Amino acid sequence: MARPILSRIALMSVAAGLALPAWAALDIGDPVPKFIATAALGGKTFRYSLADALAKGPVVVYFFPAADSSDCSIEAHAFAEAIDQFAALGATVIGVSADDINTLSKFSVKSCQSRFPVASDESKSVINGFDALMQTRPDFANRLSYVIAPNGKVAYYYQNLNPDKHVERMLNAVRALPRPGSPK
Repeated sequence: MARPILSRIALMSVAAGLALPAWAALDIGDPVPKFIATAALGGKTFRYSLADALAKGPVVVYFFPAADSSDCSIEAHAFAEAIDQFAALGATVIGVSADDINTLSKFSVKSCQSRFPVASDESKSVINGFDALMQTRPDFANRLSYVIAPNGKVAYYYQNLNPDKHVERMLNAVRALPRPGSPK
């Protein structure tokens, strides 16, 4: 009698595990892919280089499913509201999605309030490089945020489709980074 119950529990556990979102392949300490992408800031497009941004300090790279969706607009607005706090810590922020650059140009003004850039990754090469592809809807990036230390390695990451905690967690992770000139 115990075997059928254990078999059902094992089957349910496997099924439940398959339904869970995948964890980020890039773990703390892993080097990140350096990317160059077309981005928009305040409605104007330009070439964004992660390597150039890291030369100036830590970078928050956050992936989001779709510009102008309710949750993505909430998250972008929250990052925009906190951008001065990131800047005070020497950090910059870039959002990345599979949206086209025209959509992101408008989003950069409306939801990002012209406070930080958003990059277009229609080919999903950056999204895949950061293991941020949504498994259940492969046309979209997952809601996944990384803090990248100036050395190009992952200092922290957080994955959750709920946009509410990403900014708070990214700020706390940037605050926890060693400051230049401070003892390690």
